[in-house]
Amino acid sequence: MNSTSTRRTLFTGLSLALCVAVSISVLSGSIQIDLHEALQILAHQFGFGVLPEEGGDMQVKQAVLMQIRLPRVALAIITGLTLAVSGTVMQGLFRNPLADPGLMGISAGCAFGAALFAVLGANWLATLGGLSSVWALPVAAFLGGLLSTWLVFFLGRSGQRTDVATMLLAGIAINVIATAGTSALKFVADDQALRGVVFWLMGNLGSTPWDRLLWVAPVQLVSVFAMFRYAPTLNALLLGEAEAQHLGFNVERSKRILILLVALSVGLSVSLAGVIGFVGLVVPHLLRRVVGADHRVLLPASALLGAVLVLLADWLSRTLLAPTEIPVGILMALTGGPFFIWLLLTTRYRFVR
Repeated sequence: MNSTSTRRTLFTGLSLALCVAVSISVLSGSIQIDLHEALQILAHQFGFGVLPEEGGDMQVKQAVLMQIRLPRVALAIITGLTLAVSGTVMQGLFRNPLADPGLMGISAGCAFGAALFAVLGANWLATLGGLSSVWALPVAAFLGGLLSTWLVFFLGRSGQRTDVATMLLAGIAINVIATAGTSALKFVADDQALRGVVFWLMGNLGSTPWDRLLWVAPVQLVSVFAMFRYAPTLNALLLGEAEAQHLGFNVERSKRILILLVALSVGLSVSLAGVIGFVGLVVPHLLRRVVGADHRVLLPASALLGAVLVLLADWLSRTLLAPTEIPVGILMALTGGPFFIWLLLTTRYRFVR
């Protein structure tokens, strides 16, 4: 797919799919809200119009829409596009369609940080800098992801160079160590702490309030758009690092910046939504088979498809066994696991334009 009209069709279709996914997620659930009611609530929220009195039903729907569904939809969009774009960058950086942000140990590091806080009761973190208990768990998770990324980056350095293959192997090792640490913490945790850690590790988009989301989401969006600027560099890296250097790109500097941007954006996503796997693997690989490996198209397309995928997974997690909610990470694993097996069986796929 190389023509401008075909790419325009792709982005139009993905944008429409995102609108449909947002509508489904906002209006559907254990409490049904039709489009007219949603528009009335939004108009009232911004100071236009008055909610009709219907035995208190509209007040209940207003609370559900404004305090539960809209923050959840916003978090699903941010999480989906962040994980998908980060996965696309990692696959381009490693020149490997099997690469995933999880290979860097970021998700495992976040999980270890969150488990350490929940199990050991790190009260010092909750009081450090005036942090409330609402913020303490995300900060602990983010610090764990940041530490694991630094270790991978440190182990991957050789003199003044950053060896990508060594970093990949270091990420796998850090993953194993962090996962073992999380398992050890679960082993010594009491029932209440264990339940909280396990539920968080399975992915949860329903417990993030507006105040926390409005602080974190702008940082994630800035990180994602910063990655977009490196699309030409990622295209050049497809030819090899030496070739990209000869074309005038500062390969070492670009690798360091991209790795830090991925660590920042994925760490923040995991700290808010828990561990949601396979988005960074499935989305770019599917799109690359359609649009090729041009990152100028692949990165924004991955952002749209990642948001759609996580939105639909979250909607299914709320509605399949309603009123019981399935953790969204489980649904993504049930989808991504078979896809990963299929990917391994068809790994002759060539990473070229």
